[in-house]
Amino acid sequence: MTDDPDGWFGERVAASYDADSGMADAASVDPVVDTLLELAGTGRLLEFAIGTGRIALPLAARGATVHGIELSRAMLARFAEKPGSADIEVTVGDMASTRVAGTFAVVYLVFNTIMNLTTQAAQVDCFRNAAAHLQPGGRFVVEVMVPQLQRLPPGETFVPFHVSDDHWGIDEYDLVGQGLVSHHLRLGNDRRERFSLPTRYVWPAELDLMAQLAGMHLEARWADWRRRPFTDTSPSHVSVWRSTLGSPSRRWRVRGRGSPAPGPPPRNTGR
Repeated sequence: MTDDPDGWFGERVAASYDADSGMADAASVDPVVDTLLELAGTGRLLEFAIGTGRIALPLAARGATVHGIELSRAMLARFAEKPGSADIEVTVGDMASTRVAGTFAVVYLVFNTIMNLTTQAAQVDCFRNAAAHLQPGGRFVVEVMVPQLQRLPPGETFVPFHVSDDHWGIDEYDLVGQGLVSHHLRLGNDRRERFSLPTRYVWPAELDLMAQLAGMHLEARWADWRRRPFTDTSPSHVSVWRSTLGSPSRRWRVRGRGSPAPGPPPRNTGR
């Protein structure tokens, strides 16, 4: 637990979040924005855990109407410093329970952030909250890693996911409680910081059941935002669930066989 009112994303994390995430470049952002715009059409979008605006701001810059929910005021302070932030309405609160006015064509949650809810009950509440914000036939989109348990030797609980001169990242798995603590050690000329984020890993099939409990069905699952086929070796997935209210106008390809996304995706501290 943390006593910071901003949760695990207080000033210490927010101060260097954009630089540390390594996911703010156009190659990382553009496929996300392209897919979300296509899913939303002319409808409004709601981002759970909008953070510093890595995705919301480019969406708004391309003409989309975006609203956000964010718990961390420290993250929002960075968001407010960026051009275009004044055009996006943000509500401070927990993504599992905070409600905003109106309905949306797409509610989305990116970059493993569903795992920041560390209990199954909270993750189920998040799905129900997303469904409550969707217009008839609206979509909930989640990007999240696939638990890398196949990489664990018998009896071990640690999996390194990133090793470089300035960043060591190690995941610590709790196989009984379905917990995962993501340990980060960042090094530099004048910097040596350790940050450990508790999360809860979740399987694709478990997410599908959460969606069913919230009144949604799986419409598509891809290995990444470029919509490459999701396979049994994919390290992550982008899943789209659609509200059972209203009739789908079209179906996306849900599964396919083919080459997995190249290499494990960069890991993060959420958002």
